[in-house]
Amino acid sequence: MSKKRVVSIDVNTGRYSSFVERIVALARMGISSYVCVANVHMVVEAHNDCEFAAIVNGADLVTPDGMPLAKSMWLLHGITQERVAGMDLVPDLIAAAERDGLSVFIYGSTEIVLDAVLKRIERDYPGLRVSGAYSPPFRQLSHDEDNSVVTRINNSGSNIVLVALGCPKQEMWMAAKRGQINAVMVGIGGALPVYAGLQRRAPQFMQRLSLEWFYRLLQEPRRLFKRYLITNSTFLYLLARSYLLVKK
Repeated sequence: MSKKRVVSIDVNTGRYSSFVERIVALARMGISSYVCVANVHMVVEAHNDCEFAAIVNGADLVTPDGMPLAKSMWLLHGITQERVAGMDLVPDLIAAAERDGLSVFIYGSTEIVLDAVLKRIERDYPGLRVSGAYSPPFRQLSHDEDNSVVTRINNSGSNIVLVALGCPKQEMWMAAKRGQINAVMVGIGGALPVYAGLQRRAPQFMQRLSLEWFYRLLQEPRRLFKRYLITNSTFLYLLARSYLLVKK
């Protein structure tokens, strides 16, 4: 799968189904690898931090999560690209894992969210092997705690690890664990609360119009207002600059 640069990161291109197939293939082969699900926030973080940019660009797969990234492919490279969002990947990877007899470990989020996720999986995918779920404390783990997590995941026999720590923490964690955890790690950001039914996803028309961020802002205005105001504005500026450079 080829990659194209969007401002500060290299994003893979291809059909949505090819991304799912590639992740499942990595899981089957037992390759220690990681997948970044890229959105506007990640692009801006990478622009501001060259070390973080190297982490994202070093991933085995980078998906165009947000619709702005998918549309940027056309603007910058003339490529019509499907969106490959974490909120879609989670149920599709779970379904594929059940079908292929692969096991899934969930790392991150809160106990409340994890409990709701496990209940939905038990209801909708009773044949899926859930090898474990762990909500780490909201602090930096000690060296021993960190090693214990790696051992726990490896001993579980997991093939796919869904990592829900938020950007940029989850990407940094996955990069550090490549070569240690014997599975494909997928950074899914805030997809779990939606999958669990604890939050609602934006209607389809808002997704098509690149307004899913606005729907989330309406749900959590106090937490997200400053982030979206600064991040989205910065992305539009960087995208416009990249476009002008391409068209020179």
